Amino acid sequence: MTNNTAKKLDLSGKTILLTGATGFFGRHFAQGFLEAGAKVVLLGRSLKLAAQVRELQRQYGKSRAVGFRVDFYARAKFAKVLKQVVRRFKIDVLVNNAFDFSSRTGFNTPKGKLENALYEQWQAAFESGIYWAVLTTQVIGSQMRKRKTGSIINISSMYGIVAPNPDLYKGTTKFNPPSYSVVKAGLLALTRYTATFWAEDGVRCNSISPGAFSNLESVTANSVAPQDPFLRRLREKILLGVTGHPRDLLGALLFLASDGSSYMTGQNIVIDGGWTII
Repeated sequence: MTNNTAKKLDLSGKTILLTGATGFFGRHFAQGFLEAGAKVVLLGRSLKLAAQVRELQRQYGKSRAVGFRVDFYARAKFAKVLKQVVRRFKIDVLVNNAFDFSSRTGFNTPKGKLENALYEQWQAAFESGIYWAVLTTQVIGSQMRKRKTGSIINISSMYGIVAPNPDLYKGTTKFNPPSYSVVKAGLLALTRYTATFWAEDGVRCNSISPGAFSNLESVTANSVAPQDPFLRRLREKILLGVTGHPRDLLGALLFLASDGSSYMTGQNIVIDGGWTII
């Protein structure tokens, strides 16, 4: 690797805005960016955000990590926080990672099934899966366009490309609602649209579609126990034979955030252990 190539992949001096910072992916994304030399502005809904920011400041320096806790569903407050971010920071990279993985969007509940999903669940899925990214793109993207530079990275899913396998969920309490597939496919469309219309302003937009990444780290409504038969079924569907860990996404994430991907826009990188190729 030449010094020039290494420089392109270096994130030192860049400021990243990360939504969904307290989630399963977000925690690892934040640390990965900081280890690569960037400054990270973390946005999250959880009360754990303050403790997360303090720990990151302890590890990487007080000026390197800043947090804003906000309920993204409170659209006016969310927009206000984004405008505060724009006033305080020059954002080089926006990562739209937030999504509401809960019964509110139909996850892990029979009420979220196609035949009886409520309007309110579809509405919440659209708001968290599409509109949160739209709003951040509008506000942060306006600053990027004025500066004639910026990279937007949308975190989609392989379920925006293929449908879930119904056999995975039989006899379990796990359930992936149709609204998730719909909004993740929509996020891919938003990626292409943004890339097309903002290319002339120097703003790039790409997406990453993770495959099966099971949360084994903490006990939440969406976590999976190591002995859960659901986990075995997942692994049987993956060519590489293992579920992913958020660390497996960092290579693509850091590449898209860096100048190393300066000639890449409107693309989707699938990281799924081979799930979607057969």
